[in-house]
Amino acid sequence: MNIHGSVCALVTPFGSDGALDMAAFGRLLDFQIAGGTQAVVVAGSTGEAHMLEHDEYDRLLAFAVEHIAGRIPVIAGTGDAGTAKTVALTKRARSLGADAALVVAPYYVRPTQEGLRRHFLEVADHGGLPVLLYNVPSRTGCDLLPETTAALRDLPAIIGIKEARGDAERIQQTAELVRPDFVYLSGDDGTAAEAMLAGAAGTISVAVNLVPRAFRALCDAARAGDRAAAARCHAALDPLVQALNCAPNPIAVKAGLPELGLGTAVPRLPLVELEQGPEREQLRKALATLASLADAA
Repeated sequence: MNIHGSVCALVTPFGSDGALDMAAFGRLLDFQIAGGTQAVVVAGSTGEAHMLEHDEYDRLLAFAVEHIAGRIPVIAGTGDAGTAKTVALTKRARSLGADAALVVAPYYVRPTQEGLRRHFLEVADHGGLPVLLYNVPSRTGCDLLPETTAALRDLPAIIGIKEARGDAERIQQTAELVRPDFVYLSGDDGTAAEAMLAGAAGTISVAVNLVPRAFRALCDAARAGDRAAAARCHAALDPLVQALNCAPNPIAVKAGLPELGLGTAVPRLPLVELEQGPEREQLRKALATLASLADAA
């Protein structure tokens, strides 16, 4: 399983009535393929996984697998607060054709490091899919420490980590864990270039939903070690990344979908749509600037 480069944490498009918009989802998948995205995550946190009914999860994942038809890996979000539920969902994702599972650290329950180790061990042993660990302490309330990750990477089924802590110390610590059978993927758009220059194989990105070509260029430059080109790409993308930080993910990124003809801005409660105002105008301006840069290239 070779997961690298620009990976999109897909949003889940909903219609104005709140139902799944599968036509918009198809357009989004096509947009990612055309833009050079190298893998996609279905039903992760950006995809509002916790707002999906079981049959909706199945429809989304099966649709993505069929639509992409092996062109790039399809990664399923399968993390839950409980270990047994996570194993069951990972098995279901395998039956639906997913290539790998992105398994977030159990949220809310605040497990110890030993609890985290045993949780991921169970998923790796019994879930039936290659596993990407996912550490995002700002959302889960627990931090998967590098020494625990180091203990888990020896398991054949655990193929890497999405590390969303973007501080310099954690980037360096995680980069030191990389080896041929264990990849480091950034989970923070703002520091993705820094992480890849340090040794990360790529990034699982929110912003790439809206600008796949620009993020692919960033990944190509950073992974090649071209610091000057990576800095230029980062500078061009930074206004959009900052604009997307105006509200909890995925509120802001979904506000960009209508600007590109990719769906409505509607999330599901308890998330609410980004209001018209300065934040939405900042998002429009950032997208327009990136579009003009792309046209000039």
